[in-house]
Amino acid sequence: MQEQQILALDGRTFIKGVCLAVIFHNEETLYTVVRVRVEETNEAPVEEEVVVTGYFPRLNEGDVYIFYGQFRQHPRFGRQYAASQFRKQLPNTKEGVIHYLSSGLFKGIGKKTAAAIVETLGENAIAAILRDPRALERVPKLTKKKAKQLYDALRAHEGLEQTMIALAQLGFGPQLAMKIYQAYGEEAVDIIHENPYQLVEDIEGIGFGRADEIGRQLGISGSHPARLRAASLFVLEQACLQEGHVYLREEELMERIGELLDGRLSGAVDGRAISQTLLMLSEEGKLIAEQGRYYLPSLYFAEKGIVSNIKRLLGQTPPSAFAESEFLLALGALEERLGMQYAPQQREAIQQALSSPLFILTGGPGTGKTTVIKGIVELFAALNGLSLDPADYKQGEPFPVLLAAPTGRAAKRMSEATGLPAATIHRLLGWNGAEGFSRDENEPISGKLLVIDEMSMVDTWLANQLLKAVPNGMQVIFVGDEDQLPSVGPGQVLKDLLSSGVIPFARLTEVYRQAEGSSIIELAHEMKRGVVPDDLTAPKADRSFIRCRAGQVVDVVRQIADNARKKGFSVKDIQVLAPMYRGPAGIDQLNKALQELFNPPAEGKRELSVGEVVYRVGDKVLQLVNQPEDNVFNGDIGEIVAIFYAKENIEKQDLLVVSFDGIEVTYTRQDLGQITHAYCCSVHKAQGSEFPIVILPVVKSYYRMLKRNLLYTAVTRSKQFLVLCGEEEAFRFGVAKQSDGARQTALAEKLAGAAAPFVEVELPFEEANMGMENVTPYDFMGDEPS
Repeated sequence: MQEQQILALDGRTFIKGVCLAVIFHNEETLYTVVRVRVEETNEAPVEEEVVVTGYFPRLNEGDVYIFYGQFRQHPRFGRQYAASQFRKQLPNTKEGVIHYLSSGLFKGIGKKTAAAIVETLGENAIAAILRDPRALERVPKLTKKKAKQLYDALRAHEGLEQTMIALAQLGFGPQLAMKIYQAYGEEAVDIIHENPYQLVEDIEGIGFGRADEIGRQLGISGSHPARLRAASLFVLEQACLQEGHVYLREEELMERIGELLDGRLSGAVDGRAISQTLLMLSEEGKLIAEQGRYYLPSLYFAEKGIVSNIKRLLGQTPPSAFAESEFLLALGALEERLGMQYAPQQREAIQQALSSPLFILTGGPGTGKTTVIKGIVELFAALNGLSLDPADYKQGEPFPVLLAAPTGRAAKRMSEATGLPAATIHRLLGWNGAEGFSRDENEPISGKLLVIDEMSMVDTWLANQLLKAVPNGMQVIFVGDEDQLPSVGPGQVLKDLLSSGVIPFARLTEVYRQAEGSSIIELAHEMKRGVVPDDLTAPKADRSFIRCRAGQVVDVVRQIADNARKKGFSVKDIQVLAPMYRGPAGIDQLNKALQELFNPPAEGKRELSVGEVVYRVGDKVLQLVNQPEDNVFNGDIGEIVAIFYAKENIEKQDLLVVSFDGIEVTYTRQDLGQITHAYCCSVHKAQGSEFPIVILPVVKSYYRMLKRNLLYTAVTRSKQFLVLCGEEEAFRFGVAKQSDGARQTALAEKLAGAAAPFVEVELPFEEANMGMENVTPYDFMGDEPS
């Protein structure tokens, strides 16, 4: 009874018990699930055995632990004890101490050595060693090396428990506390007390606000050097990661830092102190200052690397020139085989691309970029006497033409359009997670021609990695639409390459249609100019608009999708796009409704709950992170094909299997943050993909996100049918609104002086009508809501 009072002295609930089995343990995050036989607790009622979850190092089966936390009801696994803290109950009998020391936790200590230690030091051996490590000198035949290893290990175990308790008192939950301990070890608390702002630099998931709260508790405020330093790095990093800037000008950076610090009511901040801090950080190499601009080092050197490699590629000896007659003969043979004829200006573009070491082809939807690229690839092979049949190349022999795109779906589209293999840029460059890229200037990619599609999605970091892996002698073609959304990461590489004027390029602008052409393409080109046609809401063969309010969006979208399904379209054909996750018309609510429509619960259908989200066999899901080891990448869409429960497999944990076009990937419960439902997805995630039917709600509640390039990107994802729903004035507002300020980059400026500018070539291109006879988007809709 007295021990229980000591255990619960601070009023917390606890469970003390023997660890019977480690059900799950993640070495990286330290998330752990264990089964415990309860010996003592102040919770009631408690079963004889309970499941305990939390963030711990690997626990030793058979040892006694004290867990502090509370019971929670898991939707699938029932009652579990969620522990926020734990500590090991050290054994207090001779047999217990011998078992503990010989358990395998302590390298080199077997049962015989453990018995000798206990025989010499008694049942309080552990406390005696921690109090004075020299006590081990009395143990016969125990070497100094083993004695030191034992003491260090005992200290580490004791230190972890004490550190976790101290971090909890500072307000850190178990997951963040374990991250901090992994970074700093037993010195964690001392480091935080000395400089809490160090957490911003070292620990992912801890921002300036959290560190500043701790700093306030410790009496740090105003213009304290550590506070200024952390704020400066935080502001610049947020500007780059959240807004896409590559740098900030000194005046703007100082202003933002001052606003952040003064806004937190911790005392006025002296502008001179901020300026001095920036100077100090640049001297340390934490920031790089150039011409009044401040960069994160990785972005400064990435931008500099792009400039250097563009100059290198442009400075190469031009590719072998072909006689005009030879080119025209090869072009004629290609046109005959394809059953089409290129216009004179398209022929000029193909010829220019083939004679340029680096070339850009840009243009909007329906302007024939893919067809022109197919011509470039085919003629490149024909004029150089190369086969485009992969079967003609031995294993390990490089294929002459490399095709790549930022996402798996864009690469697949590229492969389907050209009939050649294509890969993601990450896969092309040998990206393998934490180890980084294997392809660079020291181990470049192999081939003769490189074509990169959807170049507007490529950020500054990836563009630099790609260009430095391109060897001398390889021709490079970049393809993209500069009016689409810029890359999620920092920079606007395609736009800057075009505006620099140093790279030969052709911009396809004209679209010629037959009498019954694509109104989707016409709408997109009007939007590029900031114009919304007067007939936006009028029924078209391939486009329609249904009026509804934000509160009606979910029901309207569900009705449209249901009617499309009844017309024979599959869930893969129908893609709902929205700009926001939260709210009554957000992605989350739309996914719930569409899951109920396309894949409702049914007897015998397996499902797995993760918080409020339920995954079922048959669900359409989206991959959120690159996973190169499985050949699955951010933006890939797949289907859940199987769910296995913990009791059914040797891993003793729930498993979910997703098929991405035949590539099956298995996820544990802890991995499920890597996927999400894909019945509705964000416009950013859909970039690089096309779908037969796109349903796009646009309402006033999206105002914060509505911009021309976002709506343009969404509209151009549609191949056959576009169904707009919502409020016409919201759509017109979005088309009229340009992006909130240009991204701050210096790439175009730095490239401009690298070489003489090239003259742009504007190329019209005629493309076939894409409509479906006797079907219109209005067939997918019911009565318009009032």
